[in-house]
Amino acid sequence: MLHDKLGWGIISTGRIAGSFARALATSRRGELVAVASRTAQAAEQFAATFKAPRWHASYEALLDDPAVQAVYIATPHPVHAEWAIRAAQAGKHILCEKPLTMNHAEAVDVIEAARRHDVFLMEAFMYRCHPQTHRLVELIRGGTIGEARVIQATFSFNAPYDPAGRIYANELGGGGILDVGCYCASMARLIAGVAAGGDFAEPTDVAGFGQVGPTGVDHHAVACLGFPGDIVANLATGVDVNMENVVRIFGSKGHVHVPTPWTPGTNGGTTRIHVHVEGKPHARTIPVQTDRWLFAIEADVVAENLDRRQARPPAMTWDDTLGNMKTLDRWRAAVGVAYHCERTGRA
Repeated sequence: MLHDKLGWGIISTGRIAGSFARALATSRRGELVAVASRTAQAAEQFAATFKAPRWHASYEALLDDPAVQAVYIATPHPVHAEWAIRAAQAGKHILCEKPLTMNHAEAVDVIEAARRHDVFLMEAFMYRCHPQTHRLVELIRGGTIGEARVIQATFSFNAPYDPAGRIYANELGGGGILDVGCYCASMARLIAGVAAGGDFAEPTDVAGFGQVGPTGVDHHAVACLGFPGDIVANLATGVDVNMENVVRIFGSKGHVHVPTPWTPGTNGGTTRIHVHVEGKPHARTIPVQTDRWLFAIEADVVAENLDRRQARPPAMTWDDTLGNMKTLDRWRAAVGVAYHCERTGRA
């Protein structure tokens, strides 16, 4: 392992773990050194596909691997907290897929573990690390559209119904709010905060409506958030309906349209932000170009901020994550979504 690169271990071998491993090969500051799965066959196959030097047939074995300095946790939501805490106890730096945990209480436990064991921790909202989001923050902070007043954020997809699959199973943390609605909440909180001169803001009011299916998870849902400064946000998410996955921010002097807010430039390239200023006949298109892969940028943010133990905004700080989890708790409560693990006290 090169001494100037962070040695990564990946926990779980699903689709998103593969995306992270593929991009990690293009990163400036990291390299893949080990992978782990619940079965030897899956771990060995993943290691061969992504050229990992070592594979482990248990997550515990990966945490015992001295070559692993940081772990990327790509398991289903309900076990994020367990493995993040165990990684912290093992002295490993942590990048954990969103949502960090099932609820705010678990997030507090994870962050306390990171603090106690003095390790880096970041919730993996990769869009927050991308130059496009940095540019969006600059536009709002600079008053390009005047005072921000209304935020619209949508993230939804249409997956075939499978009550035993990750998307719809209660025991696997299914439903749209936790899976992709968390992006919408994080964006609204970011923009409302930036508009007020900060890094993020917490909603004073959260109203929510949605359709809850037979397994007790939300199939589609909306939320209306009220923020200080009379900023309001409309969020929409779902796992059984395709919507227009965009962000729009309306202000006193115009509006901003972000066509690809959540996965900008997965493999690099150019993304665009459209700015419509009142009184001008045409929108101004602002290109944002990078030759870096989205997951690689995220991995490099971890490496660049190890000494601080958390990232710099607009990447997710610990307080930002706590606020987002609390907002999601309120949204789920309004819709009527509860998970079995919460009812039995395991979350």
